[in-house]
Amino acid sequence: MPRTVRLLPIVLIVGVLAISVSGKEKIAPGELFPSVKPFNAGFLKVDDLHEIFFAQFGNPKGKPVIVLHGGPGVGSYPRLTQYFDPAKFMILLHDQRGAGQSKPAGEIRNNTTQYLVSDIVKLREHLGIKGKTLVFGGSWGSTLALAYAEEHPELVSGLVLRGVFTASTEEPLNGFVGPMPRTFFPDSAAEVDAALPSSMKSFTPQAMLELLNGNDTKAKKHATAAWIRSAVKCGKLHATDEEVNRNWDEYDLVPGARIDCHYAVNDFFLPDDQLLRNTDGIKDIPATIINGRYDITCPPITAWRLHKKLPKSKLVIVEEAGHSESEPGITKALLEAVAEFE
Repeated sequence: MPRTVRLLPIVLIVGVLAISVSGKEKIAPGELFPSVKPFNAGFLKVDDLHEIFFAQFGNPKGKPVIVLHGGPGVGSYPRLTQYFDPAKFMILLHDQRGAGQSKPAGEIRNNTTQYLVSDIVKLREHLGIKGKTLVFGGSWGSTLALAYAEEHPELVSGLVLRGVFTASTEEPLNGFVGPMPRTFFPDSAAEVDAALPSSMKSFTPQAMLELLNGNDTKAKKHATAAWIRSAVKCGKLHATDEEVNRNWDEYDLVPGARIDCHYAVNDFFLPDDQLLRNTDGIKDIPATIINGRYDITCPPITAWRLHKKLPKSKLVIVEEAGHSESEPGITKALLEAVAEFE
């Protein structure tokens, strides 16, 4: 029998979904590196069902860095390249199975953490990337980065992790309008509850997955949009009304939401506490761990626990920040962390 269902990651959309669909975030001049076009992009068929999208940016001969998006269903987006000096780094982004531009969209068959780790290795081999690389990931991306590093420590030179989630039962159950969002954002939680179809008794991963796999298109879009509004509100210390109340119904959010629910229902395909128990193999890998002090989605206690397991890690708790990577303090910390690995 699976252990108690983890409720967290769907809200991991918070830090990246608004960025990926809006393109309107305000960035101080010179804060991020300029956006660059990919020098190589395409699809890699990783099995009989899935093709994953990938893109390479920056200097083809630069220091390689593998960037892992959150979600799990969010997909990659251009801002993720802007933490790296394009003259010094070869930046590899890819959309995990079913996410972003990968095909088929929203597909949950053959979609597990183990498959995602295997896909990273296949992508490296396809692109001829040899030796160790820096790995950069936030939210679910931090989870996948740890799973990959623990499976293949010989391929990792360093880790930059943000908004850490390790899929442990020690972590608060905050997603799907869980206890902490309901405590601090009861108004947002109530709006989500009101958006659910009458047949849906509670906002749980299993119930949402059944809804998203059903045929009621209007109900799926309505519930998902309300969910995303709540996630955006909870994800930043100072989320604006414009960010929260964007017309989410105009975006196709259902495929990504289906993947998130699929992972939550299946405990993220990770035995309880596996990532924290298996850190011995990566204890010599330098790591910078960044967390917002007021991260409702991934509270800093998890980052603290991971830091204590990794003797070569540096923990940065960003004051006046929540979960989103676009918050100024988080952005600054990420840029500084990457600079130390140049």
